Amino acid sequence: GDDPTTLSSWMKAFESTGQLTITGKKLEIAQADFLSARADTSMTLSTIKEYHEKHDYMLCPHSAVGVSAIQQLKEINHSTVCLATAHEAKFPDACSMAVKPLPTPPVELSSLKNMKTRSSRCPNDAKVVQAFVEARIKERVDAEEGGVVSDGTEDGGTSSMKKLVTMAIVIGAIAVAAQVLMKRR
Repeated sequence: GDDPTTLSSWMKAFESTGQLTITGKKLEIAQADFLSARADTSMTLSTIKEYHEKHDYMLCPHSAVGVSAIQQLKEINHSTVCLATAHEAKFPDACSMAVKPLPTPPVELSSLKNMKTRSSRCPNDAKVVQAFVEARIKERVDAEEGGVVSDGTEDGGTSSMKKLVTMAIVIGAIAVAAQVLMKRR
């Protein structure tokens, strides 16, 4: 169940030692809900190449690690879903080690090479980061629409943005909960 004291002690121990040790009933519960596997560079590249050859689909390296894991764990069945984490065009150096020639990247991604890199610093505070992201999105929406807010609200679209952010979080939570429930069946 909910045990914030134990969780806090685990997090502190992990921060100081780099290790997490769970035993007893809590370990049994975790092992019932979670599986793990690893993929080194060779396995990752092999998975990228295999999926490109067999399915004409390019996996990014991170997605290939996930696909390799479900293969190793023999978790591939009619209900297995493995979500791609990124477009492979973001990792041309790694992907070209598995597939040559690489597929032509979408214009939207290839144009990024010529764009200026931007960076912003925020304190480690969820509310500050959320406000920062919302402000940047509002600036871009206003710039694209010439300052006209499409939702007609007086708050400059902030309520719409909060709804979108909240919706994304809720959908993510539902997906995780559904996976846990399906695993328990």
